[in-house]
Amino acid sequence: MKKLQQFLVSGMTTAALALVAGCATESSRALPVTKVESAGVAYAGVRYPVAVGKFDNRSSYMRGIFSDGVDRLGGQAKTILITHMQQTNRFNVLDRDNMEEIKQEAAIKSTAQRLKGADYVVTGDVTEFGRKDVGDQQLFGLLGRGKSQIAYAKVALNIVNISTSEVVYSTQGAGEFELSNREVVGFGGTASYDSTLNGKVLDLAMREAVNNMVRALDSGAWKGNSEKDFLIWQNLRTPVAELFDDETDDLRRRRVCRQAQADP
Repeated sequence: MKKLQQFLVSGMTTAALALVAGCATESSRALPVTKVESAGVAYAGVRYPVAVGKFDNRSSYMRGIFSDGVDRLGGQAKTILITHMQQTNRFNVLDRDNMEEIKQEAAIKSTAQRLKGADYVVTGDVTEFGRKDVGDQQLFGLLGRGKSQIAYAKVALNIVNISTSEVVYSTQGAGEFELSNREVVGFGGTASYDSTLNGKVLDLAMREAVNNMVRALDSGAWKGNSEKDFLIWQNLRTPVAELFDDETDDLRRRRVCRQAQADP
């Protein structure tokens, strides 16, 4: 009898485990990625070669006495900036972080490198970054309670002329992300720490700064430090039909500048 009971208990345990295992599900889905405003807008002007310089975390976030000294936030911000700038269709963004790897691959392929120089360097900083948790409760928590995780970021961008080191344009972008959960009379969910908010709010702030940059570019706000720079920026919308396929970017810019000088 005792052996029969052990057998039944063992069988029920096995069945229960099988039932639980059978309830496990796996799902996946692709998520839309938000791009800058000009990403889907047709543009027929000249793309200017730019390089992205230093991008540091100047906020107090992750810079305490226990920090390991690795600027992960600044590196993340630089990657986001490069992506958004390339998606604007206004710039040819030049990679300066993987020069050794690019050189090695060119050597393997026996291809002579023809590196392009930048007209401008984009530098910037994460000037503000932080997180906070905000909570509230109804009737000392008996009727319900809520919790919000809030992340805030602010970035600054500077456009520097490589010939004169003059900062020809500056802009900032800021953003805030909030994750809220509420529990009412014992019902509802509570959210644990969401580390993805850091990347989301940084992407939002950077996207806003790049949008500001493109708006200023399209309106002619970038005048540089010389008449040539001013004329070039004013003629970025030269129709594609007026551009020749065999021209280099430098020759194309020079021709556009000469056309602008000749026009009354």
